[in-house]
Amino acid sequence: MTTTKSVDLPHLRSVVIAAHQGAGKTTLAERLLFEGGALTRIGRVDDGTASLDYEPEEHKRKQSLSLSVASLDHAATRITLLDTPGYPDFAAEVVMGYAAADGAVILMDASGGVEAGTELAVSLGREHRMPALVVITKCDRENADPGAALDALRAAFGDKMAPLHVALGAADAFEGYVDLVHGKAYRWDGKAEVETAIPDALSAEVARRREQLLEAAAEADDEVLMKYLEGEEITDAEFEKVVHAAVKDAIIAPVLVASAAKGIGVRGLADAIVRYLPSPLEEGAVAATDARTGDGVEVMPDPAGPLLVRVFKTAADQHVGRITYLRVVSGTLKSQGHAWNSTRSEDERIGQLLLLHGKDQEPVGELKAGEIGAIAKLAVTATGDTFSVKEKPLRLPPLVFPDPTLVVAIEPQTKADLDKMGPALQRMLEEEPTARVERSDAGEQLLVAMGETHVAVIGERVKRKFGAAIVTHTPKVAYRETIRGKTQSHGRYKKQTGGHGMFGDVWIELEPNPGGGVEFAERVVGGSVPRNFFPGVEKGIRAAATEGVIAGYPLVDFRATLYDGSFHPVDSNDLSFQIAASMALKQGVQDAKPVLMEPIMAVTVRVPERFMGDVSRDLNGRRGRVLGLDSAGGTQIITAHVPQSELFGYATELRSITGGRGTFSSELDHYEDVPGHVADKIVEAHRKEVEAAGH
Repeated sequence: MTTTKSVDLPHLRSVVIAAHQGAGKTTLAERLLFEGGALTRIGRVDDGTASLDYEPEEHKRKQSLSLSVASLDHAATRITLLDTPGYPDFAAEVVMGYAAADGAVILMDASGGVEAGTELAVSLGREHRMPALVVITKCDRENADPGAALDALRAAFGDKMAPLHVALGAADAFEGYVDLVHGKAYRWDGKAEVETAIPDALSAEVARRREQLLEAAAEADDEVLMKYLEGEEITDAEFEKVVHAAVKDAIIAPVLVASAAKGIGVRGLADAIVRYLPSPLEEGAVAATDARTGDGVEVMPDPAGPLLVRVFKTAADQHVGRITYLRVVSGTLKSQGHAWNSTRSEDERIGQLLLLHGKDQEPVGELKAGEIGAIAKLAVTATGDTFSVKEKPLRLPPLVFPDPTLVVAIEPQTKADLDKMGPALQRMLEEEPTARVERSDAGEQLLVAMGETHVAVIGERVKRKFGAAIVTHTPKVAYRETIRGKTQSHGRYKKQTGGHGMFGDVWIELEPNPGGGVEFAERVVGGSVPRNFFPGVEKGIRAAATEGVIAGYPLVDFRATLYDGSFHPVDSNDLSFQIAASMALKQGVQDAKPVLMEPIMAVTVRVPERFMGDVSRDLNGRRGRVLGLDSAGGTQIITAHVPQSELFGYATELRSITGGRGTFSSELDHYEDVPGHVADKIVEAHRKEVEAAGH
C-alpha cells in the first residue's frame, strides 16, 4: 500500500462496522477497501484470504474474532474502517470500535431479520449517540427481501430507521438501488454501478419511501420542516443537507441496500459515509476530566490543541510485545516522543507510530487529531487509558465492557507448561478486558470468560503466542460440611515402638456454631490433659476440619470443646494429641447429624419480555428460586437464588434460550443444605475417589 499522508479534519471519517454474526461485515469492508484502491484483490473470509481476518483462530473458524482497522480514500476523504466481530463472545471488540469511531455502519442480513447482534449494535449506537447508517446486506441471496427487512427494522427500532435506498429487485434479481435523496437509480452492469432510469413499476414505492425519509429527516431543520409541511418542493441539495444534519444529530439512521459479494451498493455506501456521517470536526467537543481537579473539560478536535488520546485496544504479540491501538482526539502525537498517561500518572515513551492496514502496519511520523493508529512496546499503558500532557493531564471516560459469566477451571496440560501458564495468561489478559483469572474457594485456578468460544480462543492464543498449553474442565463446587447436632466423642492414639512410643487420649464435645466458623475451647479439670498439649489438640481438630469428614470438603461452623482425656508421662507429645484429636473429630461428626452445604448464588437475569417464561422455567429446573420480576425499558429483570453447581454452563444455555439476547450476573449470597438425594451422590463420588486413591 502507498504511504497515507495526514488528512485535515473535514476529510476524515472513522466508521465502526457492527452486526450480528454472519451478516457480512468483513466481506463488505474488504469490498470497500478494494473499490477504494486500498486492496489489489478482494479477500474472502471462507478462504482465509481476508486482509482484515488474519489470525489463525479466525481462519480456523471462518469468522472475525478481533477488531481490525484499515483505511481507504473516497471522494478526497480518508475513511477508516473498524471491522468488529459479530459473535457475542467478542462483544468487547465492538465496544472498542464504538469508542474509536465517529460513526457506525450497522449491517443486517436481508434474509435474517433483526437478530441479537443487530440489537446490540443499535443499542451501543444509541448509548453513544453515534451517527449511523444501516445496510441491508446480502440482498442477492435466496429468500432475501430488502423491503421486508426495512419494515422489520422500522418495527423493531422505530421510524427513525429511514430508507435511503430502494432495492432494484431481490434475491437472484437484485441488480441495484434507487438513491431517494437524489432521485437516481443505479444498476450493476457486472463491472460498475451505472445510472439507469427508475422503473415505472417502482415509482409508487419510491415515492412512499422518499416520503418516509423526508418526514423523519425534516425534524433536523426547521426551514426544511416548514417547506415539507406546506408541501413545497425541496431541492436535492437541501435534502442532502437535512439528511446529513439528521444523521449527525442521531435523529435518523438511513437504511441502504447492498450485495458485497457482487459489489452492488458498495459505492453508494462509500458515498453515504462521506455525505452523511460527520467528520471529527462536526462531532465537536469531547467531554474529558481534569485529572488534578476532577472538573469537566470540553476539548475540541484540533491538531494544534492540547494532546488528548484514547487507547481503545491492546493486542499481545509474541514477537513485538504489546501493540496499542489509539485514537487521537486532540493535538498531535509524534513518533519517538513522550506522552503522559494520565490514567496511571506515568510518563510513556512513544516509539514508532503506525497506521493500520489489517495485518499490515505502515510507519508514520505523527498522528493528528481525528486519526487512528497504533504503537508497539508501551510499558504501562492498557486498554481504556488516556494520553495527554503532564502539565495539563486530562482523562477520557473509561470504557465499559460486559461482564464475563462463563467459569471454567484451568490447569497446565503438562508439567512443562506449568511455569509458562501464569505469565502467558497474564499477557493474554492484557488484550482480553472481558476475561479474568482468579482462584476459587476450592483451590482451583479459574478462567472467567464470555462463552465457550471465548475460552477456546484464549486457550489457542495462549498456546500459539506464548507456548503454554492449558486444559479446561468444569470447576469444583466449593461445598462445605457442618453439623446440626451435639455429641461427645473419644479419640485415642497409641503406638509402641522400640524406643519412646506415641500416646494421646482426648474427649471432645462437638456442637453447631452457626456463622461462627471453627472454634476451639477447653474445660479440662484436674490436669487429665496437660495445658501444653492443648495447642496440639486444636491443631489436630483444625487440620481434620480442613480436610472434611463426610465428603472431603471443609468442615465449618462448629465448636469443639476438649473436656477430658489422659496422657503418658513419657510417650505423650504434641503430635500424639494432634492425631487423637483428629480421630475424635472424625468419629464425632458422624454422630452429630452431619450435612453438606452448597453455595447459593444471587442471580440477576436480563431478557426481553417474550423470553421471560422460558428463562423462569429453566431457572426452576436448576433448583433455582425466582425471588422477583421487574422491568426496565422493555427488558425483564429476573432475580433468583440458584445453586452454584447448576450455573456452570448457564451462560451458553441462556444465550441459546434467548437467541443471544439474555445476560446475567451472579454473586455468592449464602450457603444452604444440599438436598439429600444430591448429597448422597456427592458423598458416594468422594468415597469412590478415596477407594481409587487407596488402590
